[in-house]
Amino acid sequence: MKVVILAGGYGTRISEESYLKPKPMIEIGDLPILVHIMKYYSNFGFNDFVICCGYKGFLIKEYFSNYYLHNSDITFDFSSQNKMTIHNNIAEPWKVTLVDTGRDTMTGGRIKRIKQYVENERFMVTYGDGLCDVDINELIEFHNIHKKTATLTAIQPIGRFGVLNIDEKNNVSDFNEKSQEDTGWINGGFMVFEPEIFNYLSDDSTTLERYPLEQLTKEKQLAAYKHKGFWQCMDTQRDKLLLETLWTKGEAPWKVW
Repeated sequence: MKVVILAGGYGTRISEESYLKPKPMIEIGDLPILVHIMKYYSNFGFNDFVICCGYKGFLIKEYFSNYYLHNSDITFDFSSQNKMTIHNNIAEPWKVTLVDTGRDTMTGGRIKRIKQYVENERFMVTYGDGLCDVDINELIEFHNIHKKTATLTAIQPIGRFGVLNIDEKNNVSDFNEKSQEDTGWINGGFMVFEPEIFNYLSDDSTTLERYPLEQLTKEKQLAAYKHKGFWQCMDTQRDKLLLETLWTKGEAPWKVW
């Protein structure tokens, strides 16, 4: 089964770094977050990737064209024959298709553009900026059981702010840290789609999270796999530092390789 990764957005909320590179190429522990996601899927045996490029997509293409150089020791011998030798050659069991899906194309439009690469088969989709410890095999089994056109992974993000309890005299009576249980469920990505999803994608302006998923909801063709474990997007510099800290401390829940 192919894994489609949405990697074409501008990443404006983390512009400190995204003005130089696509957000999926921002590094966590010296590896682009995109590679973290791919290694996670690969751990479950999914090694065929279709990456939807857009903003500065040439940098993603250049990275994979030089993957060995980025991840191996190399000797350049300029004294004789201008020779290059790659040591401890890093080989991944991956097939990676990089598709230019347009600079300003919306998420649904990007998926529509890669239809020819997934053919008439079930495929998975996720965003190029989110990490988790979802059991991918369990997610697929859930999709098989419910037999819907689409399944998304629903998560409850941890609230950023504490909650004040205020009495009738406007005195603060209690202060509590907000927990996951206090927030609603959101789409965390890590989706499974049947090929019928393309019937809901019209053109480049289609936003996956609007008409397609909303229409599937009305038709009772969208299932939600509830994940209560780790999930974290890299939307801002604050998020990036959180992920970097987990990685540095050896406490990254997604590090399964």
